[in-house]
Amino acid sequence: MYTHLISAHQLQALQASGAPLMVFDCSFDLANPAQADAMFASKHIAGSVQAHLDRDLSAHSAADAVNGGRHPLPKRELFAQTLRRLGFENTMQAVVYDRNGANYCGRLWWMLKWAGHDAVAVLDGGLAAWEAAGGALGSGPAPARPPSGFQLGLELRRWVATQDVAARLEQPAQTLIDARGAPRYRGEVEPLDPIAGHIPGALNRPFTDNFGADGRFKPASQLQAEFDRLLAGRDPATVVHHCGSGVSAVPNLIAMELAGHAPAPLYAGSYSEWSRTPGLPTAQG
Repeated sequence: MYTHLISAHQLQALQASGAPLMVFDCSFDLANPAQADAMFASKHIAGSVQAHLDRDLSAHSAADAVNGGRHPLPKRELFAQTLRRLGFENTMQAVVYDRNGANYCGRLWWMLKWAGHDAVAVLDGGLAAWEAAGGALGSGPAPARPPSGFQLGLELRRWVATQDVAARLEQPAQTLIDARGAPRYRGEVEPLDPIAGHIPGALNRPFTDNFGADGRFKPASQLQAEFDRLLAGRDPATVVHHCGSGVSAVPNLIAMELAGHAPAPLYAGSYSEWSRTPGLPTAQG
């Protein structure tokens, strides 16, 4: 069972073995969500299915959501319905990938853990690594699959709400790590949310810092050293990860686990919910 990362060669071997498997293409474009369909139709790992951030991995109304922000999590049972529609079974190994530096596929990795499914791994290096390894490619729409009987399990990852973060703001019991790019963190630019800046006291580690030049996650020892420097003596057990809308924070969360730390919670609403909540402070610089 693969629970964090899988290499292209390991995925090829898994495919050849005939083991129960589903590969999800989570490629996306925030500026042009329709582009996700075009990317999948143009080229994808042969046999993979598409998981669209807006359609499949986010709630479509407040009544369906467990949190706020720009990409709210759907209720767990609604997510289970999506998995059933896609034909995903509890017996399957899930492999998730994108062509965006693991920015979007991490969302599905986390949601499957939240749904109680531990056998899910990120394809290290994404579609580029698969092509470099000579992996088979497909195009066009994914073939329809019969619906499954997927059942939810115990939550293997947890999220925290805005009121929980606000209650512990700038206290030693909570260390916020913001995965957005440094200019957005500092408040120099803000293309998406109503107020530029960051949650007071949050540390900044852009999610792209977790990868080497080849697009793969850095070695565990290097990740551990980098998080040690970032935390500067703070207890790793106090960490809560966030970003703009609860998506690109997940590579930081995965990287900390690869570095040997226990799973940290995700502030699912992230800065997009925080900055839209009246009365909450923000910081710049």
